Amino acid sequence: MTTAISLAVVDDHPLFREGVIRSLAEIEGFTIVGEGSTREDAVRIAEDKHPDVLLLDISMPGGGLEALSLIVERVPDQKIVMLTVSEASDDVTAALKNGAKGYVLKGVGSRALADILRTVASGESYVAPTLSARLISGDGSASLRKADLLRDLTGRESEVLQLVAAGLSNKHIGLKLDLHEKTVKHHMTQIFTKLGVANRTEAAMAFRDALEKRV
Repeated sequence: MTTAISLAVVDDHPLFREGVIRSLAEIEGFTIVGEGSTREDAVRIAEDKHPDVLLLDISMPGGGLEALSLIVERVPDQKIVMLTVSEASDDVTAALKNGAKGYVLKGVGSRALADILRTVASGESYVAPTLSARLISGDGSASLRKADLLRDLTGRESEVLQLVAAGLSNKHIGLKLDLHEKTVKHHMTQIFTKLGVANRTEAAMAFRDALEKRV
């Protein structure tokens, strides 16, 4: 039997927080171990409960990004997903730079959110596709270099990267391409190495940059 993924939700809007908790609690494979509404609550929950994934809003008393930094400093292996209405590139960049493993907009459905949380709990990262497209590197030469390196990818690696850019997890890429998840992970490793990137978001950015340059 698979162990349930433990979750905590910190958001200063009670109705939204309770709705997220209720929705996820009804989905098999998740258990809620904590909830709160402030930066102090977030830090306390991370230290005391250490859930598999902590869902954290940006706009809350004390600041969600500030809470993120404190938690990563005190509980380095805590996986954090920002669940917010903020689409500001600065917020997305700051969250990822400070250690968030995911960045999700509040309009997401409960089933999609559950898939994202499983992805993050498994060790992968996730950024809403509409946001990752905006995270264009300010270094034009680096952007061009990554676009050129896309030509070094095999056909299968290109297919995998295209689905990554569309926001699919390794599991769903495997289902789409009829591949084992382990095989998808191998392709991802090769893609990261060839593009000189560190994560899925950077790989997706390189892919989108290349598409823009072909137009």
